[in-house]
Amino acid sequence: MKLKFLLLGSVAITLMFTSCEKDEITPIAPINTNLTIPDSYDGANFDGNASAQLLVIDQLSALTAEAKRGRDVNNTVTKTDLDNLFTTGTPSLSSEVTTYFKAKLEGENGWFDELAKSSGNSWSPEAPTTGSTGGVYGGYLFDENGLEIEQLIEKGQFGATLYNHAVKLMSGTITLATVDQLVAIFGANPSFSNSGSDNAGTDKDVALANYGARRDKADGNGMYTSIKKEFITLQAALKGGDDFITERDAALENIKTLWEKINAATVINYCHSPIDKLSQTNPSDSDISSALHAISEGIGFIYGIKTIDQSYRVITDTQIDDVLTLFNAPSDATATVYKFATDPSSELTKLQQIISKLKTIYGFTDQEIEDFKSNWVSSQGR
Repeated sequence: MKLKFLLLGSVAITLMFTSCEKDEITPIAPINTNLTIPDSYDGANFDGNASAQLLVIDQLSALTAEAKRGRDVNNTVTKTDLDNLFTTGTPSLSSEVTTYFKAKLEGENGWFDELAKSSGNSWSPEAPTTGSTGGVYGGYLFDENGLEIEQLIEKGQFGATLYNHAVKLMSGTITLATVDQLVAIFGANPSFSNSGSDNAGTDKDVALANYGARRDKADGNGMYTSIKKEFITLQAALKGGDDFITERDAALENIKTLWEKINAATVINYCHSPIDKLSQTNPSDSDISSALHAISEGIGFIYGIKTIDQSYRVITDTQIDDVLTLFNAPSDATATVYKFATDPSSELTKLQQIISKLKTIYGFTDQEIEDFKSNWVSSQGR
């Protein structure tokens, strides 16, 4: 019995040492956390992967072009034509827009209807009377309340349709094809030209990417440059596989933050110029119409992100409503945008309040607020 015990003990010891020896010669390989990020974006499959998103961008351009025809007093734009362009395509603008914004566009007395009613007429800044309609003033088409509906239709859909589509993409499984689709719906392309002008040729930025370029000083620190780096990082992380999930998730988070900040910075830009133009002693019709045009653009940009999934934005619906009220375009009441032209001494302070609110919400610096006054693509000739 004693011999049997000794033999068993010897076997156990032998197995123990054998096991230890095996562990020593087959260590667990460390996870690689050093992601190599290239300088440029790989667009080899871009056109095929992003065909649906490029179609949506084209449809928004076509809808905008039809609405813009109303800037000529000799043209009449019909609600039917606007509706058809809104619902054409697979996917269509109508299928990708938020439910909230879709209701603003369609239906009786919706923005399509209001633009159609105003087209073919003339208008001047004044309080509307019963039965009055809007019309062309200074080369832009306004409704009777001084709101340029064309800007709500286009700039509002940069958020309500294009960013809403991006949210759907980011909410699902992220693949290399998804990255191409996000770049396209942002309005950029693999070249990331950082230019919306004709200087960039066919590779120029469109939609919100165009406005991101305008807000970027091309000094290596701007928001367009930053979001480009995040898209490249996201693509590289996906190519790297499961070792780079942390980098993938961080890039996605930064993309959605920068996307929203570009939108907010552009709202600030469209507050600056009306303050300058309408603060003059005797602003010209051109200055007044241009100021109302800019204000309407700002309204469109901020309106469009209302009701977007809150986890994909910083600003809340309540804060958006506060900004819209300061723009004299409350979401639940009739707009009085014309007051910026008829009573600038009282009204222009509201635009400065908007700038201050957005500065606080997004943590913009004083220098950034100053820089947002400029269209850097134009001033730098790029």
